[in-house]
This record gives sequence, C-alpha cells and structure tokens, in this order.
Amino acid sequence: MGKKKDSSLEIQEGGKTKPKPMLCGTNYPMSIAFIVVNEFCERFSYYGMKAVLTLYFIHYLHWDKDLSTAVYHAFSSLCYFTPVLGALIADSWLGKFKTIIYLSIVYVIGHVVKSVGAIPDVGDATAHIVLSMVGLVFIAFGTGGIKPCVSAFGGDQFDEEYIDERRKFFSIFYMAINAGSVLSTVITPILRGDVQCFGGDCYALAFGVPAALMMIALVVFIAGSGLYKKSPPQGNILLDVCKCIGFAIRNRWRSSKYDPKREHWLDWAEEKYSKRLINEIKMVLRVLVLYIPLPMFWALFDQQGSRWTLQATRMNMDFGSFVLKPDQMQMLNALLILVFTPIFDMGLYPLIKLCRINFTPLKKMGTGMIFAALAFVAATVVEMNVTKTVVEPPGEMQSLLQVLNLADSEVQVSIPGSGLFPDPITSYEDPWEYQKLQLNGANQSHTVTVNYKGSTSQCPLLFTERKAYSLILYNQNSKVECRLVQDHIEKSENGDAFLRFVNTRQDDLNITVGGKNFEVPGGYGISPNKSVERGQYTDVKCLEGTKEYSINLGLLDFGASYTVILKGGPEEIVFHTMEDVHANNVHIAWQIPQYVLLTAGEVMFSITGLEFSYSQAPANMKSVLQAGWLLTVAFGNVIVLIVAEGAGLEQWVEFLLFAGLLVGVSIIFSIMASFYTYVDPDQLDKMFRDDNKDKDDLKNKTENAYLNIDTECRTTKITVPADKRTNLTSWYWKTEQPQEGDRPTVFSGEQKLLKHSQSEQR
Repeated sequence: MGKKKDSSLEIQEGGKTKPKPMLCGTNYPMSIAFIVVNEFCERFSYYGMKAVLTLYFIHYLHWDKDLSTAVYHAFSSLCYFTPVLGALIADSWLGKFKTIIYLSIVYVIGHVVKSVGAIPDVGDATAHIVLSMVGLVFIAFGTGGIKPCVSAFGGDQFDEEYIDERRKFFSIFYMAINAGSVLSTVITPILRGDVQCFGGDCYALAFGVPAALMMIALVVFIAGSGLYKKSPPQGNILLDVCKCIGFAIRNRWRSSKYDPKREHWLDWAEEKYSKRLINEIKMVLRVLVLYIPLPMFWALFDQQGSRWTLQATRMNMDFGSFVLKPDQMQMLNALLILVFTPIFDMGLYPLIKLCRINFTPLKKMGTGMIFAALAFVAATVVEMNVTKTVVEPPGEMQSLLQVLNLADSEVQVSIPGSGLFPDPITSYEDPWEYQKLQLNGANQSHTVTVNYKGSTSQCPLLFTERKAYSLILYNQNSKVECRLVQDHIEKSENGDAFLRFVNTRQDDLNITVGGKNFEVPGGYGISPNKSVERGQYTDVKCLEGTKEYSINLGLLDFGASYTVILKGGPEEIVFHTMEDVHANNVHIAWQIPQYVLLTAGEVMFSITGLEFSYSQAPANMKSVLQAGWLLTVAFGNVIVLIVAEGAGLEQWVEFLLFAGLLVGVSIIFSIMASFYTYVDPDQLDKMFRDDNKDKDDLKNKTENAYLNIDTECRTTKITVPADKRTNLTSWYWKTEQPQEGDRPTVFSGEQKLLKHSQSEQR
C-alpha cells in the first residue's frame, strides 16, 4: 500500500498554494477545530433558545397552549424549509464559506432582536410580539440556511485519500451537535427560572446567552478563514433536477399521439438532457416516493418541545436533591441518542443478524415508526393520570362551585333545581372537588338556601358561565353570611403554586410569601390569588399593625391552589389550609418511558433513513435527497400546526390520535417498502463507464480511419475532380461507388463509420 502524503491539503492564496497545518501531527486539518467549535456554539444557541420558546409564548406573550404550540411548530417548519434556499445560494452563487458567514450574521441579528423583544421595558405587548416574530424569522433563515453548508464545508477540508479521518470528523461533528443540545437544554431553563429580572422569569437572559453563543460561533468561524479550503460554487444539482423534470413534463404534454411511446415519462427529456442524468433522477424519485409518508413521524417527534413540555409543567418535578424544570426534560432525547446509537449499531443489529433475520433498512424505519407511536401511547397514559389533578373548565352555560364553611357548625346548602350538596358540610371541611352548576344562559341568579343551627338564610347570587366560584359561609351575629368569590382553577405552566388568604380577624394583615406581598383586609377579607414558587415555607411573616407573627405554611406543592384561612386571638395567628386545586401527583419520571421509546424510534428511523437514502442514490444526487429529507421534517411540523389549531381535542385524545395516525402511516409505508427493489448506484457508474468506453473505441476507430486517409493520400495518387478538391469527404458521399481510375480504395468499408463521425460532429 502506498504511503499517505503528509500534507496534501493546500490553501489557495493569490494563485499560489501552501500546505495546510495539521492538528498535532495527525492527518486532521487545523481548520476543522474551528468548524467543530462553531457547530457546538450554533447548536447551543438554537436548542437553548428553542427549549424555553413554548413557555415564553405562554407566560410572556400570554398566548394560550394551542396558539403557542402552533407558532412553535410553524417556526420549526420554517427552519427546515430554508435549508433548500441555503443550499441553492451556496452551490449556485456564494459558495459554502460566504453563505455561512452572511447567513450567520442574519442568525445573530435574529437572536438579538428576539432577546430585545423579551425585555418588558421595550415597547408594549404588540412590540414584543412583533420583535419576537421578526427575530424568529431571521433565526429560521439563519439556522436553516447554514444547515446544509457547515457539515459539507467540514468534509471539504479533507482530501479524498483521508476517508477514515473524514468519517471520524463527522462523528466528532455529530457529538458537538448533541453536546450543544444537552448543555443548552439544561442551562437556558435555569437562566429563565432561577434568575429573576424585571420582576419575573428572565427570558431576556435565557435568549441573550444563546445570542452570545451565536456571536462566538461567527467569530470562531471567521477566525479560521485563513486555514479553510474554499471551493467555488459549482452549480446546484437540485436546479438541474427540477429543470429536467419540468422539461420532461412539458415535452410529454406537447407530444402528439403519433410520437413513439417511451418507457418512462422522464425519457421525454432525452432531447435536452443526458441519459445518465435522467437515469439518476429515476433512482432518486423512487426513493422520494418512499418519503411521502415520513412527515407523520416528525409530527410526533417534534412535539417534545411543545406538547410534552406542557405536559411536564403539570407533573411533580421534585427529585429530592434537585428540582427539574419542565423545559429541561428535552435534554433526555440528546442524551439517549448518544447512548442508543452505539448500542443499536454494535449490539442490537448484530444480534438480529445472528438470528438470521433480514432486518433491512426499510424494515428498521417501519419499526422506528411503531416505536414512536408507542411513545405517544405512553404519553396518553401519562396524560390521563395527569389530568386527574386538573380541574376541568366549565363549558357553555355552566359554572363551577365549591363551598367553604367557615362557620362554627355544620351547614346544609341547597340550590333549587340543581341537586348539588345533598350532604351537610362540616366546619372547615376541605372540599374534594368543584361541582358543576347548570345555568339557563350566560348569566343566571340563584337563591342559595343555607340552614345553620336550625335557622335558614337566603343568599341571592349571580353566576356567569365558564367561571369557577367559592361560596364562603361564616357566622356573624348568630346567623350565616354568604360571600361569592371567583376562583383561579388553571394550573401554573411552570409548576408554581397559587395562594390566597381569608382573614377572619378584625384587623388587616400584611403577609409576605416568597417575595410576594399579600394585603388581606380584616372581617373575612380575601386577598387576590398569586403564584408563588413551589417550596417549603416554614417562616412566613404576618404583620398586623405593629405586631409581627410567624406561621409555618409547610410545602406549597407543584400546580396546587391553596386557600389559607387565618384566625386566632391577639397573641397568635392560627391558620387552616384548604387545597382548591390538587397538587401535581404524577412524577415527571413517568415521562422517561415515552422519551426512551421515541429516541429508540429516532435511531431506527432517522439514522437508518439517511443511511438508506444515501445508499440508494448516485453520489451527485445526495444533496437532492438531503433536501427531500429536510422537507419531510418541515411538513411534519405543518401537520402539528394544523391539528393544534384546528382539532380542538383534549390532550390525551390528541396524543392517541397521533399514535393511531402513525400506526396507519407505518402500515402504508411497509406496503410501499415491500414493492421497493434495492439498487446499487455503482451499477449506474459501470453502465455509463462501459457506454463511454464504447464511444471511446468508436472515436479511436474514426481517428484511425482519418489517419489512413491521410496516409493513403500521401502514398497514392488520387484523381479528384477539380471542383471537388476542397472537400474530400463530401465528394466521397456524392460518389456512392468508386470510379475506375480514381482509386478511393481507402474508403471502402468505412462508410458507416464516417457517417456516424459526421453526425457526432453536428
């Protein structure tokens, strides 16, 4: 075997070349260090920003869950449509290096605009929305535009003989992507939740740090400029493919019924395009047809950052020594990818092969779809248990009602025509759940009858549809008084608890809980509901005039809503806590099975799918398949957008719907795959190489014929009419039979060959 060259890679400078420096005496060019660091920082910026995006929409822009999910997936979809544009710019106009530079600048601008939009003091709510959307569009064009360029640019740094080094580079490159993803999905949620700025969660910082990382990525990439091997734009094969297909369609449409039939509709492009290109496109189209069902997989996969994150907000995130944030759970996918990939490649697949099971790439992809569907079945089971602690909002012409009996004896409550509260309610009894009260319109007055110690009180109350209420009963002057207050029944999307106080004492109270201040009027005054961070509150300060009291509220748990009744004498405050909305009692660890199943599906579907696509296409068509693959991700996000905004289903039903759809799609895909015949693109090279060899032989024969003509003319006297001497060849074709005495014997037997040669020249 020949020895590898020490420095075959060269830098072009002013028409001169010089050897490229290598990393520590290896065959790795120094330039790839800058590319790997750039990719790590860029992925950190992208995934870090995206990790907190859904909660940003809900808490900062105050959008509902469905709109937040729809915009999240619209952004994700745009991020996978724009790579096609980036590839066209790089291959047809600017080249990879300049494309990465210019679009990275757009990327940085998007991050900065997005961060500014998260500063409360900058403009009003409309300005925040506009800045956020403009920033996201810029980010989508930036990240999508450089996506097809960076890895390919890294591969360009290697000469063809360094195949092993290039393969290892792509492994390192992939590790950098996952490392950036893991770290960012851990760090940015901490910056969002643990750092307080502008009186709340610090989204400006959570977006600002990814912006800084993208700036670093750009600076690092530019710093390596003098080391890069930069290839000029060589044209985009995707454009050639589109033009060829368009020409074939137009040509077929314009053809008449008298034209000879052609084996394939693409053969109608033979008048303009080479047979090799047409055959390559045929091979690619066979693979692209198999891509049609694939968007459904991505529709499920990309919900990790939207629906699954929202599910996590309604779960118990306490792991004892630390508390996980709902948007940090996404890091599990990147971690599991790093674990599962070698396990599948070096363990599971060889084991299946030992069992003599023909586990083809298409079968792996179909199995991956089933695993993803099972992940959503698991998510459905989790969601059904999570919703048990969620208060179902009242519907049209409905209200919710609970009774808080603060009197010193049990009471009997009755509402005419409702049948609610048939049993007596004991003093300070904690209601288990809200009761649905039917109304005869959007608003309705009800006269509530309360029996207390043999006396009856009538309470006329007005109820409004879609609202939840607490009816607070307390005794005063030997009779019961009624007070109807509106309740907050929605759980916090970041795991906070809601808290309010009822002050049965005569004097006003000022209470501070976790930095939140509650002003509670005396005489059964009620404070507004406020969210406080989940935690133990053992020393809560209560000020009553000049007196200071301390109470131990204990644990205010994830997602719960509490009503704390304050009573007692002048020397102490006694409190009683009621749980209006139950705390999240399903632990977030129950999401692990769905992440495991989905990641296993991703390994079998995504990695295998790319491998299959690349093995079934000619070398110069791989970029076309890459564009097609990215578009399946984009359309998958469009599916989620449509379902989130249009279906209006309960969340567990929506999860089950997606699982069922993917099972159906996997069946269709399996049927399509069963008709697919695996091909070897190298056979195409061999076929056209033989074709070219025949043409070369033909060309050589033609040249030899002309050589013989020249030799014969030099050695033999040929009689040629005077008017034909300017063109020997044309004279010969006009003289079909050699005339006696002219001796053009050199042409005998070469007539067809020369005719073919002339046709080739034309």
